Amino acid sequence: MTSSHRDLSDPSTDPFDVAADAAAVIAERTGVDHHDVALVLGSGWGQTADLIGETLATVDNADVPGFHKAAVAGHSGSMRSVAIGDTGRRALVFGTRTHFYEGRGVRAVVHGVRTAKAAGCSTIVLTNGCGGLNPDWAPGTPVLIRDHINLTAHSPIEGANFVDLTDLYTPRLRDLAREVDPDLEEGVYVQFRGPHYETPAEVQMAKVIGGDLVGMSTSLEAIAARQAGLDVLGISLVTNLAAGISDQPLSHAEVLEAGEAAAERCGRLLAAVVGRL
Repeated sequence: MTSSHRDLSDPSTDPFDVAADAAAVIAERTGVDHHDVALVLGSGWGQTADLIGETLATVDNADVPGFHKAAVAGHSGSMRSVAIGDTGRRALVFGTRTHFYEGRGVRAVVHGVRTAKAAGCSTIVLTNGCGGLNPDWAPGTPVLIRDHINLTAHSPIEGANFVDLTDLYTPRLRDLAREVDPDLEEGVYVQFRGPHYETPAEVQMAKVIGGDLVGMSTSLEAIAARQAGLDVLGISLVTNLAAGISDQPLSHAEVLEAGEAAAERCGRLLAAVVGRL
């Protein structure tokens, strides 16, 4: 079974059925029918899985219904089933995500979240690399997401299904993260559509409306996670100062470089948090 046989963009396809199919393939390939925690690893977070525990199985995204190969440099095109220390629990670690700017539709963007729920997870950790609006947050700084502003003009929720997004980013999990690293700060993440970087004027707009971080992912996934009943922990890695905050031009190479420099700190932070969930 491959993702090429599944078309999430077809309105007649039930995205939750595809998620259930994907979870069944993951269970078959990993040898376990239940995972406890899911992680979506953005730019700069790739080392996390190695620090959580032993990887017990690796599954190529292309073998799982609804998933695709990585489209962005710095992401992995596979998912892993990882032992969470010696707790007997498992983490399902997605090495990449589908971004909204890839043009596959919102269903594809949140498919990993829905698959995590179908695989038995009760908590999802969403990470990303982003631009920072606070000059004090140097590249390599991890920041907890306490709320978001979704500027994509889209939602993963279909129909008259009204979901409360109050405390979307679970306060208990944010408190837990601060127990692990008391120096962690919090901010509001603003998702733009991308793939172009934001203009200085757009960055200033984000700041005026309450944003602290700007990027091209996470918000739509978080909304889908709340709809699914998952607890959500969001953490951004500031990989660069946003346009106009710094006088330097933006580049994806800079994002990767900052991610590599901060990889161990970020990985250890998440590994410690996941170990306590």
